[in-house]
Amino acid sequence: MDKIVLVGRRLVLAICVLGSLSVRAYAQAPGLGASAELVDPDVLRVCADPRSLPFSDEAQDGFEDKIAALFAAKLGKTISYTYYPRSVGFIRNTLNALKCDVVIGDVQGDDMVQTTNPYYRAFYALVVRSGAGLDDVQSLADPRLKGKKIGVVAGTPPATIMAKDGLIGGAKPFPLVVDTRYDAPSKAMIDEIASGEIDAGVLWGPIGGYYAKHATIPLTVIPLTREQGAQMDFRISMGVRHSDQEWKRTLNRLIRENQSDIDKILTDYGVPIVGERGKESSQ
Repeated sequence: MDKIVLVGRRLVLAICVLGSLSVRAYAQAPGLGASAELVDPDVLRVCADPRSLPFSDEAQDGFEDKIAALFAAKLGKTISYTYYPRSVGFIRNTLNALKCDVVIGDVQGDDMVQTTNPYYRAFYALVVRSGAGLDDVQSLADPRLKGKKIGVVAGTPPATIMAKDGLIGGAKPFPLVVDTRYDAPSKAMIDEIASGEIDAGVLWGPIGGYYAKHATIPLTVIPLTREQGAQMDFRISMGVRHSDQEWKRTLNRLIRENQSDIDKILTDYGVPIVGERGKESSQ
């Protein structure tokens, strides 16, 4: 009987010790206060992809990096990064692992995170050579595109539209999933448009705009705001943990107060800025 009691006491003690360690680890998480929000009070800790220009990279040369630096300055914080590829496990291994506190670019409504108010709206875009007769095309249904060789990233929404409009037969597919250490299909598509190997290309606007801005010849980027049959646009927000309500409010305030500076960063990177009515900004 005494042995049973002793074993029971040891079990209770072990549970208490484990519970104490759990509470201590939780209490030592950065930024824990009355609200229990696990946001570092002194450092803007950013979750990012290390090789994903024009969005982010380890050299902090992406436009999301510049927006993060802007916010860090406004908050009076230093900045640090936790890098992980934007693939399966990204949120689990960064934000939800408490290694960082914000994803600078995430689709509004992503249920894996709590999203802020959007800070830009992005469309897929048609990229053409300037002065080649396609500069004023506004839709993939334009008859001038019939018979043209058009690049498209396989498996993306524009491929559905192109099939509907009879353009897929002459399309040149580019791979969707690649090892970004070695391949850059979006840049390759832009290079082929510039060289004349293909007549045009359809790319995610921020990516197409960025590479078009750095092309060897002038290229025109046309946001495809009139397409129907597949979702061609998304509102882009910032992502935080579901528990971090006050932090989300802080980021919403920063977005609201610094929208003009954010827009300038985006346009400096060639990102087309499209308003809620589908009109491109002249910034």
